[in-house]
Amino acid sequence: MANMDNNPQSGLGGTSYLYDFGTSPNTRTAVNQKIRVLTPHYGNTQAMHQMGVLGTLAIDQSRGMENARGIGFGDHIAELVPAVTEPPTANFTRALLYMCNLWQATGYAGGVDGPVRSLAHHRWPFDIEQQLVFSTIADVDLGAANVGFSGTSGSFDGGVKAISFPQVTPDSPRGDYAGNQPGENRGHSAIITIYEGCWFTSYSVSYEKDAAIIMESGNSTVSDIHDFASVYGEFLATGNDPTIGQLGSIRFADQGFSISQAGQGAGGGGTQSLFAAGVVS
Repeated sequence: MANMDNNPQSGLGGTSYLYDFGTSPNTRTAVNQKIRVLTPHYGNTQAMHQMGVLGTLAIDQSRGMENARGIGFGDHIAELVPAVTEPPTANFTRALLYMCNLWQATGYAGGVDGPVRSLAHHRWPFDIEQQLVFSTIADVDLGAANVGFSGTSGSFDGGVKAISFPQVTPDSPRGDYAGNQPGENRGHSAIITIYEGCWFTSYSVSYEKDAAIIMESGNSTVSDIHDFASVYGEFLATGNDPTIGQLGSIRFADQGFSISQAGQGAGGGGTQSLFAAGVVS
């Protein structure tokens, strides 16, 4: 008989009742109920699948900043110089299942599947895919209500993909309402983020006399973060670049790229890029 808690198929890590879907509210604010976290599950070689009973996924990114100053120029920062980024971290808490622990749910042969019991037994890293799944009201703005929008891989919106959901019971006609919804339209847009080459750096589990659920915690370090669709490099137009017509900071006004900002009511500030306006070339 199959291990129903580690039986990856149809995008889900298992087939037991623990992996059944409920409904979620339609809001413009992102909600945790619609976050999908996919990982490799031990024994499956086809794709990553959604991890079940996940309590938290905490992502942390940081980088240092050095201050360039000059003697004789007072208490003034001449320029902030970004340092290299620190290795990002991805930290999990998850309910322990008899048939599928945290390590099995990240691709390692632990628990009933094999002898992995220690961080020392992890010989290869794993990947994480995070999907920020939209609500229908957000999909309306993309012109893809109940279907989901998919960008083209290699294009600037390639990191947005349509996610399909399982069949549900359709409604019935009533009065002048035709009913029979949702039909075949059961999709949402999702922003895809890949956390590549992750290594667990710590693992903990505690057994408490007054607690029912046993929770596992695992902290991992991430090698790289990307959208799984774009080519990254020196001239990627990531924003705030006045040399290509974007607004940019007033710090670069002396180079002719923008003028000083001045509030102009609720319509927005008064900054204008002279580069975009064609005043400078």
